[in-house]
Amino acid sequence: MIEALSMELLGEAVILGLVEGVTEFLPVSSTGHLIVVGEWLGQVGERANTFHVFIQLGAILAIVWLYRVRLVQVILAGGREGERRHFLQNMIIGFLPAASLGFVTHEWIKRELFNPTVVAVALIVGGIVILIIERRPPPVRIDDLRLLPSRTALGIGMAQVLALVPGTSRSAATILGGYALGLSRTAATEFSFFLAIPVMIAATLFDLLDSWSLLTPGDVPFFAVGFLVSFLSALVVVKALLSYVSRHSFTAFAWYRIAFGLFLLLIT
Repeated sequence: MIEALSMELLGEAVILGLVEGVTEFLPVSSTGHLIVVGEWLGQVGERANTFHVFIQLGAILAIVWLYRVRLVQVILAGGREGERRHFLQNMIIGFLPAASLGFVTHEWIKRELFNPTVVAVALIVGGIVILIIERRPPPVRIDDLRLLPSRTALGIGMAQVLALVPGTSRSAATILGGYALGLSRTAATEFSFFLAIPVMIAATLFDLLDSWSLLTPGDVPFFAVGFLVSFLSALVVVKALLSYVSRHSFTAFAWYRIAFGLFLLLIT
């Protein structure tokens, strides 16, 4: 029987949904923030990890909604039209490296790396890397994803592998990977959005199949609230992020990562 949420659990679902929706597409690590905030709220263990993955699907569906026209065009083209076929191929190429390695290492990563210390170190290291890249911004060669070479898509996919470590940030790895390989900030950010769709849908389905036995009907309201809040907040953040990166560097995110990482090391 599905039970009503207590006010306390409702608040926790809303908070975690907001954390996910706000941070999923920023280069600051949504998984890292969920692990830390989840520990503060007492939401830990396998069920909590599954909840974290599930509400990521809400944020990803926000991307699907915002880019629905383009995605439908690509799907309906069925790989027949040149530009759309090339775009679909690049998504697949970018998806495969992290998906393949993640499938093999999924259980080990959840068991060994899902903790605040790993998150803190990854946040700091990632922040330093961003500062290094922004110190000497790479020349922009690609401002239109239709012109993205497949080898560059593969390079971004390889960069995404780094995001298997909690705290690294999938968005940071793909956005900065694309930026370093010659994409404009806006193009790199948009490609990061598109790559998130197959990666996070696959991760969510895999995790749910693996953890299905841990869940009960009573978990449905908690998961549903977190999912909905994640979806709605991501809609807002994605539009704001595209506007921001078209006019600013990623330096502010770097300093935030470093400050938050140091704070975590002090309290853990």
